[in-house]
Amino acid sequence: MAFELPPLPYAEDALEPAYSARTISFHYGKHHKTYVDTLNKLVAGTDLEGKPLEEVIGAVAGKADKQPVFNNAAQVWNHTFFWNGMKPGGGGVPGGDLGDKIVATFGSHEKFVEDFKAAAVGRFGSGWVWLVADGGALKIVSTPNAEMPVPPVAPLLVVDVWEHAYYLDYQNLRPVYTQTFFDKLANWDFAAANWAAVK
Repeated sequence: MAFELPPLPYAEDALEPAYSARTISFHYGKHHKTYVDTLNKLVAGTDLEGKPLEEVIGAVAGKADKQPVFNNAAQVWNHTFFWNGMKPGGGGVPGGDLGDKIVATFGSHEKFVEDFKAAAVGRFGSGWVWLVADGGALKIVSTPNAEMPVPPVAPLLVVDVWEHAYYLDYQNLRPVYTQTFFDKLANWDFAAANWAAVK
């Protein structure tokens, strides 16, 4: 069964003005879709065809001859996770156990966002910045290109810092984009559910 582009969890214009419908039309409708289409072509007729996405990623990770498969499979997974990590009317300071853990780990929510922005700015070129759970601890992790956290490290929330993720709305202002993500877009319910599943 071929991989399919997962539906967005909201309408394309639902995140405006913080994240425009125009950006989503390119980022989701073209970039994400191309990863899905390319992955289908790469696995067609191989022993990976018909396997679940996570299984494909696990089977090819770290194998130089399978790098194109990994890149496209991981980007399908990463983007799906990214879309679910945003919601209309999102952002703000998370409450509950995850909010308490962020404050205990970083000192304050504001310090967490500052550290996250520093990681986003510090990611040279393309990649991702993640809030992860690692052995019961929270950490900010930056990965290049299509790379993702490797189990047992579990992702809770991610910001896509590939330029196509934000350039139409924010041009080269990656720190402003990242700040806006936490002010107006972050789906803390999604992150809290991920945290509850692994803590």
